[in-house]
Amino acid sequence: MEEEKLETSPLLKKKYHQNCPGCKVDQAKEQKKDVSFVNLSFIWLAVLSGTLPVASLFPFVYFMVKDFNIAETEEDISTYAGYVGSSMMFGRALTSILWGMISDRYGRKPVIIIGIITVVIFNTLFGLSTSFWMAISMRFLLGSLNGLLGPIKVVAAWGVGLVIGPALGGYLAQPVLKYPHVFPADSFWDRFPYFLPCFIISAFAFASAIACIWLPETLHNHNDSIESTNNVEVLEIESCGTGKEKDKSIFQNWPFMSSIIVYCVFSLHDVAYQEVFSLWALSPTRLGGLNFTSDDVGNVLAISGLAITIYQLSLYRLVQKACGPVTLVQITGVLSIPLLQCYPFVTRLSGFTLQLVINVVSILKNVMIETIATSLFLLQNKAVEQHQRGTANSIAMTGMSAFKTIGPASAGALLSWSQKHVNGSFLPGTHIVFLALNVVEGLGVLLMFKPFLRVKNEAPPSEHF
Repeated sequence: MEEEKLETSPLLKKKYHQNCPGCKVDQAKEQKKDVSFVNLSFIWLAVLSGTLPVASLFPFVYFMVKDFNIAETEEDISTYAGYVGSSMMFGRALTSILWGMISDRYGRKPVIIIGIITVVIFNTLFGLSTSFWMAISMRFLLGSLNGLLGPIKVVAAWGVGLVIGPALGGYLAQPVLKYPHVFPADSFWDRFPYFLPCFIISAFAFASAIACIWLPETLHNHNDSIESTNNVEVLEIESCGTGKEKDKSIFQNWPFMSSIIVYCVFSLHDVAYQEVFSLWALSPTRLGGLNFTSDDVGNVLAISGLAITIYQLSLYRLVQKACGPVTLVQITGVLSIPLLQCYPFVTRLSGFTLQLVINVVSILKNVMIETIATSLFLLQNKAVEQHQRGTANSIAMTGMSAFKTIGPASAGALLSWSQKHVNGSFLPGTHIVFLALNVVEGLGVLLMFKPFLRVKNEAPPSEHF
């Protein structure tokens, strides 16, 4: 009976506690005062600190693995590069739920600061790696101690990270080779050719950690309650959640869980694509690649990141409002499949035409990836209440990280296999790689339809959070 009153009572009254930092944040949101320039700046710094170590890796990981001399043949480099890409996500997959639970109990602010400090330490050590196994270990520790930096997503800041990260990795890796007049041979920079971009990112993260000391906390430090006013029961909607909502397990929330599963499938595709694109572009033409330099790859990824930022700030909200997040993902996923299957034919081009086409298709593909990820992120956030946001983010990060662990390793291995079969009779070379990516993309699209996917406002009242 009490649950029915909670669900049907027409008298809904929001209550905020004076000394509760979480209530202050929620009250500011209700009054539309939650976005100040200072607070937004702190969030941007945190997002960039989590994005840059990931985005900066792709332009130089091929050459880094090659310098470690662990690959027996040139075709095997992609396999080992995939392991480097997977190690960070493997660490996140093992610890994300723990960090989410810690953030729900002690607050997101200290967890975010710990995550940024982790970037400072282990990203620096990654740049000083002298062996493949040291690089793997540093990336693993970076991921496992990275706190909640993974789930934090401010669209514009994320896009800026996708611009700056590849540019740093592309232009600053191997500085002795690229800028011999500034960085002399047989110097520190020659011994550690991939340290400079890592050092710049770590220095930025250190400044961000100091700035985030003033980041407002969102943790609630009070209990929910039902009070009587003038002998009439009033349900006080706390920003932490109430009654039935708080007792119900998040794993019983199918709108949330279904969106997480779809998000994981698309995440597998996205990270595998990012790994394949960089390794494929850096591979020699005799292996079906584009024979790009790290500068070339950094340019392409930076231009795509800039396009994503402009798109998110100007067009995404209008498109999402017109179509809705579910329909938008369905349309974008379908359009992405023929675009991706055209990639192997780009190797037949050269010169300016190659540069133009590869930038256009990369922009289109990355905009589609960001459209799908952002739409699914919105569905996840709408499916849970504020008091479960940390746990929900950690579950999403665990699932996503697990799939992103599989993505680079499997993509690198498949690319290596395809480069050993460039003259095969059926889907030779990279054709099989991009077909495999499209199979995963197609699965994600299928899961976006009923009866599998359920949006929160479509669920029966008894299943609402």
